[in-house]
Amino acid sequence: MNHLLPRIKQLASEAAAETVALREHLHAHPELSFEEHQTVAFVAEQLRKLGLQPQPIATTGLVVLIEGRNPGARTVALRADMDALPITELNQVAYKSRNPGVMHACGHDVHTSSLLGVARILVALRDEFEGSVKLLFQPGEEVLPGGASLMIAEGALENPKPASVLGQHVFPLLPAGKVGLRAGRYMASTDELYLTVRGKGGHGAMPEQNVDPVLVAAHIIVAAQQIVSRRANPKLPSVLSFGKVIAQGATNVIPNEVHLEGTFRTLNEEWRNEAHEHLRRLCEGLAASMGASCELEIRRGYPYLENEPALTARTEQAAVEYLGRENVVELDQWMAAEDFAYFSQAASACFYRLGTAAADGSGRLTSSVHTPTFDIDPHALEVGPGLMAWLALRELAEQP
Repeated sequence: MNHLLPRIKQLASEAAAETVALREHLHAHPELSFEEHQTVAFVAEQLRKLGLQPQPIATTGLVVLIEGRNPGARTVALRADMDALPITELNQVAYKSRNPGVMHACGHDVHTSSLLGVARILVALRDEFEGSVKLLFQPGEEVLPGGASLMIAEGALENPKPASVLGQHVFPLLPAGKVGLRAGRYMASTDELYLTVRGKGGHGAMPEQNVDPVLVAAHIIVAAQQIVSRRANPKLPSVLSFGKVIAQGATNVIPNEVHLEGTFRTLNEEWRNEAHEHLRRLCEGLAASMGASCELEIRRGYPYLENEPALTARTEQAAVEYLGRENVVELDQWMAAEDFAYFSQAASACFYRLGTAAADGSGRLTSSVHTPTFDIDPHALEVGPGLMAWLALRELAEQP
């Protein structure tokens, strides 16, 4: 297997300019979640050019199988998401988004072009490895219910069933040429909270005649934090935040109702369910005690993301072989969410981060994802495909 490492690096280097061109095309033509019609047509066209037969799934997703020798021996799946965000791009580059108000600000164009690069490498090497590699081009990562859940429901992890699933994601806190991993619990579950507090509005100068829902909402916001500080195991990360409060009153008008929106995140499914019930009882009980009422809607989002320890250890070792020890770092837990978590709940999975900041260490290209100035060092588009192809072949060679 080790004899393929320099060959993979050579193929990744030779295809780097083409991979960059694919990424720039995708970046210039972003599409929102589950609207990736032109994107999926473009990706399918690139795959067919390689002699592959992509199959549609989950409306705007694709699955394609690359078979080596003895294709039934073992299967590994690789995932890339394809959707963009409702953000207006501020970068002044030749490949700037041509779709007003839509931008690849989370690097999904990088993930997709990188996986296309992987396909090119594996097709060139298909007579030199045993097993099959399943490529998952996924729609709708950015919105509930998440394209990963739909792909799984439609059989993406069946026929053949992969022994493991790998995914990569851009990371502007690391320079291009480096990657980061973390075994075990890595990213949080995410639930959306929609709370309406109803009281009795009226003149702000006569509060005794009203039931002030603003005051009730304020008490709920403060009291709800005890769910994290006193109900949660202090060793288990939990986040409860309200980021939107709408009270359509005035300086002298108490409104009839207040609307709040927030998020709850944690790294344990059992505690997640318990916390939902604690929050519901707290909101309803506190509102009732103050003469008001409330309705809490909890929209259940993605589960927490678990990187299977043994697979992650193998992935780290393979990354060290490809990049060198100094270019592979350990990551901290992160309370953001990713629908790759569905794959991690359904199969042995590892989700790692691909450095995208300026490789020269100048501090350029460090804008966070989900911002209008996010961009990457093109060197990441040579590292990403080559590394992922190597990881896949190392996993295929693993004995069951």
